[in-house]
Amino acid sequence: MRKLMSAVVGAVLAFAGTAGVMSTPAQAATGQEYVALGDSYASGVGTGYYDSGSGDCKRSPADYPALWAAAHADYTLKDVSCSGATIADVRDKQLSALGTGTDLVTLTVGGNDAQFSSVVQACLTQSDSYCATATLWMSSYARNQMVTELAGLYQDIRSKAPNARIVVLGYPRTLSSTGTCPLIDLSAAKRTAMNGLADALAEGTAAAAAEESVEFVDVRAAFQGHGACGSDPWINDLSAGTEVFHPTLMGYLAGYDARLNEVTG
Repeated sequence: MRKLMSAVVGAVLAFAGTAGVMSTPAQAATGQEYVALGDSYASGVGTGYYDSGSGDCKRSPADYPALWAAAHADYTLKDVSCSGATIADVRDKQLSALGTGTDLVTLTVGGNDAQFSSVVQACLTQSDSYCATATLWMSSYARNQMVTELAGLYQDIRSKAPNARIVVLGYPRTLSSTGTCPLIDLSAAKRTAMNGLADALAEGTAAAAAEESVEFVDVRAAFQGHGACGSDPWINDLSAGTEVFHPTLMGYLAGYDARLNEVTG
């Protein structure tokens, strides 16, 4: 298994070298245009490899947009995704990359609006009941207000890129139900609560996509059995510092990129 993992990581980095060139927002003379929008799950936080020119946005040459573009040479990628982005940030800072010549748009966003980092901090440091309350509160937001906010964003994307195919990718469940987390272990109740918030984010995103007739890609099944703290994780655990609970290199390749390829061919 260790040799297989090394081979896969090597393949990811080989893709990444090509994708890093592809992510430059220059227009090709011919071909199609792909614009990647979104937050840290779109920008590739968790891979451990970032384009220094992207600054705090922490765009990785191994994020799922770059991996997909590296395998689709007829597309030129504009990757404007940015770690920490909210729905409002995407609208205000990223939609300028779109135009009538945009053929494909991908997007992952909503986790920061649901205060994911704050909820994680609460679950790591507070009681089971506090964690449950925090996740339930933000799950309610994700299934209600976030749906309206995302639907409005999808409308704005279509207005800016009327000829584009719009594909929205959701979030995975972050934690394995079994296994031990390093540094701070998490109870079964906390794991259930945190995964419940991931489900709410996926369901809210799916509802908004259905409302605006854009494509939704659910990645939860792809990550099943590969949560943090499990035996075969594709999600970074607590030892990863600021990359905690973000996909690993394997997660972006075998989870996100694989699902995007299933949908787009």
